[in-house]
Amino acid sequence: MGAAKILVVDDEPTVREVVARYLRRDGYDVRELDRGDLVDAAVAQFQPDLIVLDIMLPGTSGLDVLRQSTNGRVPVILLTARVDESDRVLGLELGADDYVTKPFSPRELVARVRTVLRRIQPAPAPTPDAASVLEFDGLRLDLPAREVTAAGHPVTLTAKEFDLLAFMAQAPRQVFSRAQLLVHVWDSSPEYQDPATVTVHVRRVRGKIEADPEQARWITTVWGVGYRFEP
Repeated sequence: MGAAKILVVDDEPTVREVVARYLRRDGYDVRELDRGDLVDAAVAQFQPDLIVLDIMLPGTSGLDVLRQSTNGRVPVILLTARVDESDRVLGLELGADDYVTKPFSPRELVARVRTVLRRIQPAPAPTPDAASVLEFDGLRLDLPAREVTAAGHPVTLTAKEFDLLAFMAQAPRQVFSRAQLLVHVWDSSPEYQDPATVTVHVRRVRGKIEADPEQARWITTVWGVGYRFEP
């Protein structure tokens, strides 16, 4: 298997050059862009495994790129100089896997890239057993195939959404705090990543598997503590 391909999109030449240099040093195949409206064509031609995407871009903003182009197919790490939490939350709502706030450590960004890519790599084929498929009343998770069915209908989840649901479904009725979920699902911690990341992903999963997301059946909130999967 060749080196993972990373598309770096930032209109600041210095930032783009530093990010690309550190990623290449880590062995990645990197392509650079300075405009958001060039992302679609680059994705089609380069077929990146991950996109490092600035929010403030000429042509098309990073958030609009998320809305219009990647559609959850390619993992995205956002770069943002904005301090407004709403921008970060919106990026996560639109499907970004992670974000890094400028100014940032290039080493930290490379570590985030490594973590996201590790999560999306296919796991070794397991020996078939009953635990490979989790079945509940109206919800089915095929862990090796990474497929989910709710009420008899296939559900499309991003890699991170699936990881979150699968992790909780394998420990039914156990309560997990947002900090614990960051550690176990994101390989991160509140020191490096906003716990709101978990809140946003739980909301997105509920929106896809629940008949009524406002009255959650599967992933319930334990107020003041965290979340629990109800079998």
